[in-house]
Amino acid sequence: MKHLLALVCALSALCGESYAAQRAPNIIFILADDVGYGDWGCYGATKIKTPNLDRLAAAGRRFTDAHSPSAVCTPTRYAFMTGEYAWRKPGTGILPGTAALIVEPGRVTVPSLLKQAGYATGVVGKWHLGLGPRAPTDYNGQIKPGPLEVGFDYAWLLPATGDRTPCVWIENHRVVGLDPADPIRLDYSIQRGHPESYVNGIPRIGKQTGGKAALWKDDEIAEVLTRKAVAFIEKHKDRPFFLYFATHDIHVPRVPHARFRGTSQAGVRGDVVQEFDWSVGEVMAALDRLKLTDNTLLIVTSDNGGVLDTNGPDSFNSGTVETNNGHPHNGPLRAGKGSPYEGGTRVPFIAGWPGHVKPGTSEELICHVDMLATAAAITGQKLGGDAGPDSFNVLPALLGETRETPCRDHLVEHGGRLALRQGPWKLVAAGPAPGGKTKPGKRGAAAAELYNLAVDLGETTNLAAQHPEKVKEMTDLLQQIRAKGRSRP
Repeated sequence: MKHLLALVCALSALCGESYAAQRAPNIIFILADDVGYGDWGCYGATKIKTPNLDRLAAAGRRFTDAHSPSAVCTPTRYAFMTGEYAWRKPGTGILPGTAALIVEPGRVTVPSLLKQAGYATGVVGKWHLGLGPRAPTDYNGQIKPGPLEVGFDYAWLLPATGDRTPCVWIENHRVVGLDPADPIRLDYSIQRGHPESYVNGIPRIGKQTGGKAALWKDDEIAEVLTRKAVAFIEKHKDRPFFLYFATHDIHVPRVPHARFRGTSQAGVRGDVVQEFDWSVGEVMAALDRLKLTDNTLLIVTSDNGGVLDTNGPDSFNSGTVETNNGHPHNGPLRAGKGSPYEGGTRVPFIAGWPGHVKPGTSEELICHVDMLATAAAITGQKLGGDAGPDSFNVLPALLGETRETPCRDHLVEHGGRLALRQGPWKLVAAGPAPGGKTKPGKRGAAAAELYNLAVDLGETTNLAAQHPEKVKEMTDLLQQIRAKGRSRP
């Protein structure tokens, strides 16, 4: 109760109006997989139709300088959950499906903080943060620690990625529908494309034997996840809730339901973007039906930039240059998923909350790593000194408040190399990111690069030679951020 009272006071101070008659706002964070900056209509797409996302953007706030904490999936999800840049912690790279849990039970996370404030907390969708106390994960009994040990009340999971084994659903601590007489065995020495890597006729990373009765159906993944997300909303409609809905779309293997196949002008990749839009629309419809829209902060974004890739020899779930049909999946940005350039981490980001989020477009710099400090602000809680070391409160930016200073004055981007954003300037640091390696065949470390994004959003002109003093200034700041172990004010 004291947290709800704190919320009333905090929001009243922020917005200048009384929330005494209202409960704490529900929070839904929808995280797409591999959706690029140019993949939605409200960000310029013309060959892909996203009417639900466009409607949310028109009524809410669309950000043009929002970032995922990393240019790939696992580190982004770790940073979102913990408020800590993943590059600070070894072992947070892209995980196999046999990895142990990498978020320490007991540390402050977005769900644990909201649970403390009286929220029902649930995760539905792609997890990819490891499961169990040690590797390799044993999927044949109780699987813990996992989401329930780091703050969630309920979990329905795709354990790793759609192209990694195991290809089964997990509900809370157990595989759904597993026959004990047919135990799951995984072999990650088998790479995708090997004859033994195929599950449901699709090549995966890692061989899976057993668990046949528990296998998911690839063309039903979006429907199952969306149904579970809506069910969570319905179950908790009478109390504040937090839902982390992490979709599989649009990661490979791209196997849209038949009703979406061939519906876009950008191949199967475009079709699954439209399938993702349907999932968002179903959540929005549920909120409307349950009369929860006006008291729900709904955020929709992506875990990293877009990528054109294939899933082995199967053309039906590929996203190639040819099938993409000229669709600019990352808009005007350079490169994409896995890259330290803007196409790697600058992602679409929409926030909606009728009556509270000011409709319009924002150029403010924000990041998914900020969701922990922002959740604390929403619920009137204070983060301890060790919690969320890189998380900034961006609630004023989400609401669209007019302020003299931005919520963030800098951001460290992560994609093979570290990059530092500060005002219009971007430094791509020399050498690999912490834990990274120089690619085979490369001689020495890559040199530092400097771009002025105000006039060169596509990062086409390296200004490092013209502004050595700026390179030094930003390099020194990046080194300080790394050495200090935190960047949160």
